[in-house]
Amino acid sequence: METMRDIRNRMKSVHQSLQVTSAMKLISTAKLRKARRRLDETLPYFEAVRGAIREIEVYAGGNGEKWFDRRERKEDRRVATLVITADKGLAGGYNHSLIRFAEEHCPRGSILLLLGAVGKRYFIEKDYRLMEDFAVSTKEPTFYEASEIAAFAASQFISGGIDDFRVIFTRMHSTVKLEPEMITLLPLDVETISAPGRRSLEDTVYSYEPDEESLFDVLVPHYLKGIVYGALVQAFASEQAARMTAMDSASKNADDMLDRLQLVYNRARQAAITSEVSEIVAGAAALED
Repeated sequence: METMRDIRNRMKSVHQSLQVTSAMKLISTAKLRKARRRLDETLPYFEAVRGAIREIEVYAGGNGEKWFDRRERKEDRRVATLVITADKGLAGGYNHSLIRFAEEHCPRGSILLLLGAVGKRYFIEKDYRLMEDFAVSTKEPTFYEASEIAAFAASQFISGGIDDFRVIFTRMHSTVKLEPEMITLLPLDVETISAPGRRSLEDTVYSYEPDEESLFDVLVPHYLKGIVYGALVQAFASEQAARMTAMDSASKNADDMLDRLQLVYNRARQAAITSEVSEIVAGAAALED
């Protein structure tokens, strides 16, 4: 049976844990707000780039076909997948659900590019081909990091090193709805880059300088960088949302545990007082005898 001192020590330990989980929740909340703000600020630019690619593709006459899915559909296509996980845990089922999703869509022997220490530790022990290791900041994704990944994907695709390049990340629909998602970056697809609600271009004539092919070579890397950056920010925001939810649940559990321990402590204290009173009464009765 626990003594009052043991109960006090447990209450102190739980209270310290509560302070940690509360602080981590506040930090994740601040990071989440900042990430979503940055994504909202940069989205219009990359939507404009996507629209420009769509317009050029309509009149390119096949000049940009090296970026589109017009290659031979062979069975042994080399498919590389970028998997974005977190660098640490304490985020509920965030990493587990993403890794399980990646295993479902990437059979053993697939080519993987891994971001995040959790994913690296897991897949390095599995039967996968690890292609490249990118050093991405754990604090917040940057355009430079997205540009590095996009440039690598573009160079490998153009040189024939890979036939498809995909990205697996977690999309945050809301703070409580986080879903793993896979998108294909290369080859480009006309339907994918078409901006919803854009006007018809059939009756419009454009002239491009110096030529459509050169414009594609300039715009496509920007488009890829935008998609990669969006995926990085979505993954970062999803991680913070998952950690915020996990820490909130942990804080509530700690509060409940403190309430239960306080009740147990009060009962033990009351029992000790009752025992002392009984001893005093018994001693007084013995003196009277």
